[in-house]
Amino acid sequence: MSEVPAVRSSRLPAPIRAMRPRQWVKNILVLAAPVAAGSLFQPTVLLNTLWAFVAFCLISASIYLINDVRDVEADRQHPKKRLRPIAAGELAPRTALILATVCLVAALALGFFVTPLLALTVAVYWILQVGYSVFLKNEPIIDLAMVAAGFLLRAVAGGVASGIELSQWFLLVASFGSLFMVAGKRYSEIVELGPDAGTRASLARYSDSYLRFVWTMACTAVIMSYSLWAFEQSGDIEWLGLPWHAFSIAPFTLALMRYAYVVDRGDAGEPEDVVLNDRVLQVLGVLWVIPVAIGVFL
Repeated sequence: MSEVPAVRSSRLPAPIRAMRPRQWVKNILVLAAPVAAGSLFQPTVLLNTLWAFVAFCLISASIYLINDVRDVEADRQHPKKRLRPIAAGELAPRTALILATVCLVAALALGFFVTPLLALTVAVYWILQVGYSVFLKNEPIIDLAMVAAGFLLRAVAGGVASGIELSQWFLLVASFGSLFMVAGKRYSEIVELGPDAGTRASLARYSDSYLRFVWTMACTAVIMSYSLWAFEQSGDIEWLGLPWHAFSIAPFTLALMRYAYVVDRGDAGEPEDVVLNDRVLQVLGVLWVIPVAIGVFL
């Protein structure tokens, strides 16, 4: 297929845009474990968490470049993805693969500099995501699990970087939260493009009712797990004698409901765009962060 001319959507150079810096917002998940443990502002923990964030930005960029090289023909059929530099012919596939290799080496080196366990986490993430891109991307169910694992490993990396013990509640919230976002993303893609759009083969094997079931189940599990964690934490003596963790359940639940509303409209195909653009969700996020910060740090 001949290359489809596209209008440049940013003034950033093509190699930088191909690394998708807008999607690096997902890597903020590395803050989750240090925040939940109340140790984020310890100098060593904060520094290690920042390094983990950078490492995941680099490894994510490597994966995005590889994915875009492999999916270049399918991306040219997508109304938005056709603007990506490789699909638009602005960046040669060979150059993209060289850049992906550089990002991979840099991410592993940085992870090993912090702790070998972080390097291992980064390596596992890369192996899973490359396996997903090469072999498993078109397998229903498996593709949901693989993408959700990517979100989960981001959350785990923040704890691994500083040796923070990850609680069972943290892992449950992170796991089901990841599944909720991924199933919602696939549901939105079906609503927006239809299962036969040709942009993702696995979509043709899903029904909107099945994906609705998955993200509803995952959302329910997230709320239940988070609530149990919050009530457990509220058993301790808290600032001013108030159960701040328990207070956080309401905005947390409303934020999930708001995100589910966006999913149901078919507008959650890019989760980072939802987080960056939905003002109601941002306000609910702030209302959630305040009682959590008080409960954890005070």
